Amino acid sequence: MKSSRRMRLRYVGLGIIGVASALFAAVAMASSPSGAVDGADVAITSPTPSTPRTPPPEPDTYRTDNYRSPVPLTLKGATVLSNRDATELWQTKSAVFIDVYPHPPKPPNLPAGTLWRETTHQSIENAIWLPNVGYGVLSEANDTYFRRSLAELSGGDTSKRLVFFCLRDCWMSWNAAKRALTYGYRNVDWYRDGSDGWQEEGGLLEEVHPRR
Repeated sequence: MKSSRRMRLRYVGLGIIGVASALFAAVAMASSPSGAVDGADVAITSPTPSTPRTPPPEPDTYRTDNYRSPVPLTLKGATVLSNRDATELWQTKSAVFIDVYPHPPKPPNLPAGTLWRETTHQSIENAIWLPNVGYGVLSEANDTYFRRSLAELSGGDTSKRLVFFCLRDCWMSWNAAKRALTYGYRNVDWYRDGSDGWQEEGGLLEEVHPRR
């Protein structure tokens, strides 16, 4: 095992949860009701302490704002996984775990000599990180990236089991799973509590990089 790259991370109290929310907000740009800004994907926002924790009803369309807020209990056409379900499925190695946590892209037209440091992310062991595919509206580039990545990860088999996750109370994983269903994938799972629930169940995290 690559023990030097793996760690058991556990959020202890609201202080650590606040750090996670702040990191999520760090990739933010200004959002619009349509879910797009100047052709780019909209930002993710972090929840506020006053956010109600009651799960909302499942909407008919994609969520396009307030991505860090309570999510539904259901996703029509997909299987919703509990922490135990996700752990048992991961142990069988019969599904592809796909993390859709967002990632700031490299800004275009950086001045010559500018140092751009690519960020990394802690995710479920052996998961694939497909950033920026969970927005309510995708740019053409990100839609193409998502379709191509799923085709490659599934080996072209639309019955391949795919598990989509992010953090707890993250609409991006709900959006991504819903979109995969529209692409024709028939065995889609949504891990509602994501890497937060994974850690609570005793699962390991490891450093991952965006899939190209």
